[in-house]
Amino acid sequence: MQIRRAKESDTEGIERLLLQVCMVHHEGRPDLFKAGAKKYTRKQLAQILHDEERPVFAAVDENGELLGYAFCIFQKHDDSAFTDIKTLYIDDLCVDETVRGKHIGKALYEEVLAFAKKSGCYNVTLNVWTCNESAMRFYESCGLKPQKIGMEVIL
Repeated sequence: MQIRRAKESDTEGIERLLLQVCMVHHEGRPDLFKAGAKKYTRKQLAQILHDEERPVFAAVDENGELLGYAFCIFQKHDDSAFTDIKTLYIDDLCVDETVRGKHIGKALYEEVLAFAKKSGCYNVTLNVWTCNESAMRFYESCGLKPQKIGMEVIL
């Protein structure tokens, strides 16, 4: 397995995994997530893949088949109450459901950490839906700790 920056030729595989992520979220929160939807359109994906402020990493097998991805976004706080730090936010991390449990997610996460360090980031952050318990366990096993908690009331 190799982890590299994603390319436009990965688009079909990325779209396949975006559908898998959406279904996990739909099953956990059908009131919020549509079945069969994707987070990004093909046009948005093309723009993201060329945006240096939004690096995307791809885990591929020896045949170039996409096994997983990590979408990231560089962030800086514009609020005067926050210190001036650079953050790499993981917008989405997914491993194909057919190859989960083979440490591909951990390898992607470690690549993101190394990239963030090289890029001068102070921290790496992400959000995880509480209905996605397996993702929460995975991130905790990687050493992530809650930074803040979002709360809601359904009316």
